[in-house]
Amino acid sequence: MNEIATVTQAQETGTARPRPRPRAGVLDIAAYVPGKSKGSHGKTVHKLSSNETPLGTSAAARAAIEDVARHLELYPDGSASELRSAIGDVYGLNPERIICGAGSDEVLSLLAYGYLGPGDEAIYCEHGFLVYDIAIRAAGATPVVAPETGLTTDVDAILARVTDKTKMVFIANPNNPTGTYLPFEEVRRLHEGLPADVLLVLDAAYGEYVRRNDYESGIELAATADNVFMTRTFSKIYGLASLRLGWGFGPAHVIDALNRIRGPFNVSSVAIAAGIAAVRDREFVALSVDHNDKWLPWLTSELEKLGLRVTPSVGNFVLIHFPEEDGKRAVDADAYLLERGCVLRLVGNYGLPNALRMSVGSEDANRTVVAHLKDFLG
Repeated sequence: MNEIATVTQAQETGTARPRPRPRAGVLDIAAYVPGKSKGSHGKTVHKLSSNETPLGTSAAARAAIEDVARHLELYPDGSASELRSAIGDVYGLNPERIICGAGSDEVLSLLAYGYLGPGDEAIYCEHGFLVYDIAIRAAGATPVVAPETGLTTDVDAILARVTDKTKMVFIANPNNPTGTYLPFEEVRRLHEGLPADVLLVLDAAYGEYVRRNDYESGIELAATADNVFMTRTFSKIYGLASLRLGWGFGPAHVIDALNRIRGPFNVSSVAIAAGIAAVRDREFVALSVDHNDKWLPWLTSELEKLGLRVTPSVGNFVLIHFPEEDGKRAVDADAYLLERGCVLRLVGNYGLPNALRMSVGSEDANRTVVAHLKDFLG
């Protein structure tokens, strides 16, 4: 009997050889599944599944990448000091209270690893970013889900779930995948209702796109409160998704804790150089905002003309709800679009089984998807 057959037989009889096993709870974590990158048969015309900017990357960031690429044999600056200084200059922040990471995902995970453990609870919202659940469980803590109202964060629902075990609350503002947001007065009310030893994490990955007078990304609260932390990303409006770069801002004592557990060279030299150039390229950011301001309402209006319900969004994407009718559901629309090379995002894993999330794309992409959906709906 060969080795494979022996192992198979041992597994079937319950006598498998000992092997390393992950700690309790790890295998209960649902792996994050990113949006598709290809249409049916590998054909992709428009990829609108990951909320990437249709404007690419700024010329300044590309030039910075080319320059630093000549010295890839060198370790990066372990503290990303020049990048933190650039972020501080642009946003008027103390660089000592900024931490950079491999995407805001890493910063979110560091927060969980630093402040959560077995027996602790952390709260996030019903349709919140799936990385929160992963980070909470990976730290050995218990996730607690607060229901939303109208696909929007419900402050009272969160506060009602706070117990003496609660150590952290995650809020995406604006939220992904719904595109809704919480006015800043409501964020303040949430903060005021939390115990002083509970860390409120404000994830403002899409903050640059918001054009509402009652919105604030969380900088002010994170600057003045001992238990508020804000995260941001370079993956969206700056067009640096492939480099994995994000940052966080908060109290000095939280930054100190995170720096003790992060990897010593967690951000690459290429990402640092590109980030410095990108955050200073305000013209590129303005162009991105203008593009979104034009096409977000256009998409919403055109999709609603087709009889589809669209959740009002302040981000760079829309959540499209489909009829509860065989052949017209979100999965049917997804398959139809994939056949035509248009890749959107099914969001059943977010508790929205009959919706598609669509990034705001180029003019051609936006018009093409609307035309295909018109044909699909007949």
